[in-house]
Amino acid sequence: MILFGALCLASSFLIIFIEIPLLLRICPTSAKFDTFMRRFTTNYMRAGIYLVMAIIQWLSIIKEASSLIAAAIMLTVAAAFYALAGVKGQGFVGSKTLGGQGVAQMII
Repeated sequence: MILFGALCLASSFLIIFIEIPLLLRICPTSAKFDTFMRRFTTNYMRAGIYLVMAIIQWLSIIKEASSLIAAAIMLTVAAAFYALAGVKGQGFVGSKTLGGQGVAQMII
């Protein structure tokens, strides 16, 4: 159970860095971590990582149901919506507020 707890905690940090790219610029992270995080710029890649995190959550509640079921449901829904956006051919749109191109230009 400790392993699943650690994976759940790691998932939360991944979500924060995926959804707020500004943090990659202001937090001291390694080049390897930055390269890993930059992979998730397309809808399909985001759907994939959210699905993996959802599976981890679902596995963590098999033995004993807990409030993590809410996280599992939300991650599954997020994965489904990112996949649907990819199937429909919708391009990913980054927010200037959360670290899109506008913020990147302001920092540089």
